[in-house]
Amino acid sequence: MALPDRLKKSLAFPAIGSPMFIVSTPDLVVAQCLGGIVGSFPALNARPAGQLDAWIERIKTALARAKAEDPSRVIAPFAVNQIIHASNDRLLLDLESCIRHEVPIIITSLRAPGEEVKAIHAYGGLIFHDVTTIRHAKKALEAEVDGLILVCAGAGGHAGTLSPFAFVSEIRRFYDGPVILSGAMTSGAAVLAAQAMGADLAYMGTRFIATTEANAAENYKRMVVESSVADVVYTPFFTGVPGNYLKPSILAAGLDADALPEADKDQMQFSSNHAKPWKDIWGAGQGVGNIDAVLPTAEVIARLKTEYAQARDHLCGPSREGWPQ
Repeated sequence: MALPDRLKKSLAFPAIGSPMFIVSTPDLVVAQCLGGIVGSFPALNARPAGQLDAWIERIKTALARAKAEDPSRVIAPFAVNQIIHASNDRLLLDLESCIRHEVPIIITSLRAPGEEVKAIHAYGGLIFHDVTTIRHAKKALEAEVDGLILVCAGAGGHAGTLSPFAFVSEIRRFYDGPVILSGAMTSGAAVLAAQAMGADLAYMGTRFIATTEANAAENYKRMVVESSVADVVYTPFFTGVPGNYLKPSILAAGLDADALPEADKDQMQFSSNHAKPWKDIWGAGQGVGNIDAVLPTAEVIARLKTEYAQARDHLCGPSREGWPQ
């Protein structure tokens, strides 16, 4: 259950800011990394495709400058998310860019990576793969990924249906490598709970939508702040893969959130020509009710650290009445 030393030493808080379509851009990634958590973005957010090189250079330059100004500062590495699916006609080109720039962490989604694993490992890069089932986890490990991202019930965007208690427990029966847990992670206490269950890091997306650096519409940020778990709808309608979305955005698009038809996952579209649903139909996880303000990313991370410490002190402090001494 140990993280690679080079990763552990570069984190000030045990979390990864998950890559969010449209929302995650260099500004958010840099702010997350400077706060001591891994910042990430989907390669497809850089449009047109040639922008990916510029985005990576921008992030690398900003982080290097900050490190030069304060060599003692803990600055986390960044990650780029690659969608491994037939509909992603940019995959090979985007992977070549990431390999050329030696991106520290590659996050792969949908299908397990193949030959690209060797190229990424050759320069010392790490590969973490999103999984929603035990079968998918075993396939990813066969592909020699460096860690598993367990996408559980309640995660924003594409999400699985398994309880984190069951999923982490079963994964740990056959795998002792890095585990990142996703699903309603919006507080420091949730991060501590993830570690108590056996995960190494928390995977947090929704918590960073309502930040000043996020590339989200102001109405989207406000909707996140005003929503609760009752406003989250789980449906495959928009991409073919089940995901969690905010009901008010579905209603605003003129759709009946309680009667959405099924969709075929083979019809998934992730290219820049099919981004409209993500612009109008907004994703969020079930932890959305824990977010009460739009804040700078640095302040969000500071709050997470405080909540984490308070939860740890609460559990590890003097025994409460009625508990075993």
